[in-house]
Amino acid sequence: MALLTDLINLDLSETTDKIIAEYIWIGGSGLDLRSKARTLPGPVTDPSQLPKWNYDGSSTGQAPGEDSEVILYPQAIFKDPFRRGNNILVMCDCYTPAGEPIPTNKRYNAAKVFSHPDVVAEEPWYGIEQEYTLLQKDVKWPLGWPVGGFPGPQGPYYCSAGADKSFGRDIVDAHYKACLYAGINVSGINGEVMPGQWEFQVGPAVGISSGDQIWVARYILERITEIAGVVLSLDPKPIQGDWNGAGAHTNYSTKSMRNDGGYEIIKSAIEKLGKRHKEHIAAYGEGNERRLTGRHETADINTFIWGVANRGASIRVGRETEQNGKGYFEDRRPASNMDPYVVTSMIAETTILWKP
Repeated sequence: MALLTDLINLDLSETTDKIIAEYIWIGGSGLDLRSKARTLPGPVTDPSQLPKWNYDGSSTGQAPGEDSEVILYPQAIFKDPFRRGNNILVMCDCYTPAGEPIPTNKRYNAAKVFSHPDVVAEEPWYGIEQEYTLLQKDVKWPLGWPVGGFPGPQGPYYCSAGADKSFGRDIVDAHYKACLYAGINVSGINGEVMPGQWEFQVGPAVGISSGDQIWVARYILERITEIAGVVLSLDPKPIQGDWNGAGAHTNYSTKSMRNDGGYEIIKSAIEKLGKRHKEHIAAYGEGNERRLTGRHETADINTFIWGVANRGASIRVGRETEQNGKGYFEDRRPASNMDPYVVTSMIAETTILWKP
């Protein structure tokens, strides 16, 4: 095993200029991450320098067998924390050979929203709080829970330390550092209310890069849990009953909101979000109705309410934003399994482009 580790950690730059690029894309379920690697002649600094590639879409539920080729367009580059050196991770989106985005390519429309001059002028910032649950591999039951049984009730686990309260910290910390190494703007991590549940935050990130960073952070987490023999779940309510669900609270601001007088802009943006509540909920993740019950720090799925410092609201405004008269707000509705391309672009579209 020591030899295997040595070989995995070989530094290619000692003998060759060649690098390995791991092309990542989103599969047919809209949540499954796929990837494959190719050798390139030398270091790359921009996605435009990378060749397009293809894969068998019939094996990912994205194309029929008789016309199975799907084309990968490289969109964003990150340093590879697994292979290190000049090797890279490449976030791609997916097209037909004729150049049309395939139905599961949600990045394409998001990029259109984010390249709209009105949106570009407002420089939308996002901070996404990605919650997730770690499961024991063979029983699909949360890490640290007795198999077939339950731990003590919620209370001692949030931001806790200790072998009886905090489960999976090595995975979480490895992921934190790997993301920072990759160039993902992870701003923090914490243990969550339900034992075996954790959160990482990505941001501030501008526009489309928020979605790219969340997807690659999820990919890195999948790879680390694979090494640890643990299963990653993004289910919004992994355990029924008196246990917290998992969300992806999305913090958001525009240039106008961050400037003096921004609080009025924030209030009118929230009003617009309220008018399109149903459309947003429909796009905010599958199974979210199991999480948004009005309990466990959520607002009921059918009700739109906002408030200052209210964690039972659909939209929460921070006390500091209210006091400063400018800042940001938090959309607490997105589920942990949401597509960040969809959520970030929809918030920008509703608050900047949509005219009710």
